[in-house]
Amino acid sequence: MDTLIKILQFFLCFTVIVGLHEMGHYLMARLFKIRVEKFYIFFDPWFSLFKFNYKGTEYGLGWLPLGGYVKIGGMIDESMDKEQLAQPVQPDDFRAKPAWQRFLVMIAGVVMNLLTAIVIYCAVCYTWGESYFSNEDAHWGYNFNEAGHQLGFRDGDKFLTIGGETIDNYAVIANKLLLVDGDVEVVVERDATPTTLHLNFEQLIEMRRAKGYENLLTPRAPFIIDSVAVASAAALQAGDQVIGVGETTTGLDQAAIYRALKAAAGREILLHVVRGADSLQFNLPVSEEGKLGVMIRNPLELRTRQYTLLESIPAGIERAGKTIASYWEQLKLIVKPQTKMYEELGGFIAIGSIFAPEWNWLDFWLKTAFLSIILAVMNILPIPGLDGGHAIFTCWEMLTGRKVSDRILEIAQYIGLAILLVLLLYANGNDIYRFFIK
Repeated sequence: MDTLIKILQFFLCFTVIVGLHEMGHYLMARLFKIRVEKFYIFFDPWFSLFKFNYKGTEYGLGWLPLGGYVKIGGMIDESMDKEQLAQPVQPDDFRAKPAWQRFLVMIAGVVMNLLTAIVIYCAVCYTWGESYFSNEDAHWGYNFNEAGHQLGFRDGDKFLTIGGETIDNYAVIANKLLLVDGDVEVVVERDATPTTLHLNFEQLIEMRRAKGYENLLTPRAPFIIDSVAVASAAALQAGDQVIGVGETTTGLDQAAIYRALKAAAGREILLHVVRGADSLQFNLPVSEEGKLGVMIRNPLELRTRQYTLLESIPAGIERAGKTIASYWEQLKLIVKPQTKMYEELGGFIAIGSIFAPEWNWLDFWLKTAFLSIILAVMNILPIPGLDGGHAIFTCWEMLTGRKVSDRILEIAQYIGLAILLVLLLYANGNDIYRFFIK
């Protein structure tokens, strides 16, 4: 069932972002009175579920639910319709229009995807606000995984600055370390004293290659009793804080105490407890499952900023801008051979796996906005066959006054399609290797 929900979200997301991308091309073409031969929701290889013709445009619903497409008359695109291109140029042909109009038609899909992301982020800010765990509230610091320890962090460290920048949102800390383009200086509070760590670029790249960024850090929290569920733990009271186990008399957090309980499963364990101003000790039994039989308080509270309708607009634009900048930094790392980040490229399985196993509209719309930005950025790259590749040739025409020949455009289209096919096979091959072989 979880897999089915992920698949449904994947298809709905792609229908939205690809459909709106093509709608951008369609609307701009219509604005300049360029002939649009087809506009389809979903793809229709071999047959369509239904179709109708209205004012020279065939509208239809395909059976393959991966977005949609628009076929603009007289445009050299992935359809490679040479028969049409061999016909005399018509007044409503794409080829008959001025370069600036053709340029706007080409980039309209990218613009639509950016606008889609901005609208979603604005709506999310207005509807749900922005919830996050503030670095200021990490009073007990953070626990780090093995990769974090190798970088020099210690459990209990609290971040003060990364590259001279103060960080408020806990969720962006790992991202800041992932997307640096060189050495970075990190200042942490360690044992109430500011401590400077100098992280070199090679360390950070190695951490990323090993996927050490997964659960790189988690906020520490104290082990405070909320309620007692079983009689064997009746010596404990609500509000008690367990600070030590066995010979360790202080300084332990929830994660460390859970590990100690699991190790003592089926036996008694000595707990060091603070109750008000008193320090107490109790020998209590631990179940075979490694549990005391108590409920624990969660002192880590999220902050939520609510936005009015007017406030949500600049907030959504800012969020979209930060997402674009972050993704662009990732792309820059991928194209650097020494980083080997190209090994992280993924296809449909990797994209589908980012969706939650249960239906959550907030999570769905945030993922949709993110993927809409990815689609925009990827399409504007100057690769023949993509919108950016078409736009480059048109920019050349606007600058030089000389139109690129149809033959060159056809060859470029073939080259671009070959590049895209190789990337598609490589990315989905990575998926198969990671999910079914590795």
